[in-house]
Amino acid sequence: MAKTTRKCWLTFEGVCKDQPCVWKMSRQFPQVQFDIRQASVGQKIGIMAIQFDGEEAEVTAAVEFLKSMGVRIDPVEGGSLVET
Repeated sequence: MAKTTRKCWLTFEGVCKDQPCVWKMSRQFPQVQFDIRQASVGQKIGIMAIQFDGEEAEVTAAVEFLKSMGVRIDPVEGGSLVET
């Protein structure tokens, strides 16, 4: 199977800001490794730069899982493109 690396910006607003979204994703997709590169959390919004590594299908499923929780996902410049 094809391995992939995706670098993304995760934006947490509204209800998802107060939920452990990345932790839930890690439990649902334990084969996907992630590395938090940068994070900033304010009262209304949280932003995180994260790198996902793993099988392409698993990484895609993990990203879709985060989207289903209300997390906005955008590509990091120079990273793999992520459909929004």
